[in-house]
Amino acid sequence: MYEVNHYFSQLPQSYLFSRIAKTVADFRAQHPEAEIIRMGIGDVTRPIAPAALEGMAEGIRAMGSADTFVGYGPEQGHEFLRSAIAEGDFHSRGIAMADDEIFVSDGAKSDIGNFPDILDSHIRVAVTDPVYPVYVDSNVMGGRGGKLQPDGRWSGIDYMPCTEANGFVPDLPAKAPGVMYLCYPNNPTGTVLTHDQLKYFVDYARTNGVLILFDAAYEAFVSSPDVPRSIYEIDGARECAVEFRSFSKTAGFTGLRLGYTVVPRELRGSDGHGGQVALRDLWLRRQTTKFNGASYVIQCGAAQLYTPEGREQIQATIDYYKSNATMLREGLTGAGLTTYGGVDSPYVWCKAPAGLSSEEFFRLLLDRCHIVTTPGSGFGPSGEGFVRLTAFSTHELTAKAVERLKHLI
Repeated sequence: MYEVNHYFSQLPQSYLFSRIAKTVADFRAQHPEAEIIRMGIGDVTRPIAPAALEGMAEGIRAMGSADTFVGYGPEQGHEFLRSAIAEGDFHSRGIAMADDEIFVSDGAKSDIGNFPDILDSHIRVAVTDPVYPVYVDSNVMGGRGGKLQPDGRWSGIDYMPCTEANGFVPDLPAKAPGVMYLCYPNNPTGTVLTHDQLKYFVDYARTNGVLILFDAAYEAFVSSPDVPRSIYEIDGARECAVEFRSFSKTAGFTGLRLGYTVVPRELRGSDGHGGQVALRDLWLRRQTTKFNGASYVIQCGAAQLYTPEGREQIQATIDYYKSNATMLREGLTGAGLTTYGGVDSPYVWCKAPAGLSSEEFFRLLLDRCHIVTTPGSGFGPSGEGFVRLTAFSTHELTAKAVERLKHLI
């Protein structure tokens, strides 16, 4: 009989959010009269910006004419979008970035899961804890996980706890790993790093030859002046960091699928034979082999987000969700609960009442308030005792959730 990739068999049977969806479906079947407010999975509710819709409409019209039809596009993304990204997200903020260091894709999640393809199968990986599950699961699939321990950690992965005690700023691993994942604004805790705090990690990475994989999916929610929106705001980051970006939360593209990854030319890794190789070139080789490029029509829509009208519309959407986060954070606090995040992030990290586990608090909120959250323990051992709530609902449902929470405790 043929063999399968046995590392897949070591993973828990279901992905965190799939398990939550099943739990909610079961609850709905048992309580069909309940009005469920979903604040678990980070899906968005606001419609696509008009500027993006017009851009996609123009792209569709182009596909309808033989003179303007577009077939296979460049795997790295169309130049019109990459140049708009370079100017709008980097040059406008004083950050050097070349168009050919930007790789457009069908979403940041795909790129984060795929990037380990170009890394050695035995490289040591470090992650913050709690952590977005894809960072861990994709490395387990690639054979870097080791064995799953009783406490939920993998023996082959270094965990950097983010807790109340350390202000959700992780300590560095005792021994330098090969790769370190950072996500700020953080998913799931909603917390951030200041410029000096992020510089600490960049300096460490440069000194110790560590590659930082930096997830900046929520950078558009940053408004505090001392919180970086890109790791490349830190001197030297181009020598040690890859950055992942998404249009999902900023522009409502969760169903359209579009993101991009930045791989600076300065990044070099060992080729295993005493030489060095550019990560940008390896990632380009990987993408041209396994990926045929993101949709031309969707890229046309994304390019319009960088126009003055597009930027104004996107900011209005971000402000909408941020007001939800404020309402949610203040409502939870008013209900006597301890919260973190929700200022420069769409996520609120809520501490369970004394004596309740993450799963028990998740169930209490579902049973008594009909509010869906995500158990913190699902993000890693250090997430135990918390739940994550998202601000991506509507104003009306967020206000209704807050009203229900008043009677929880």
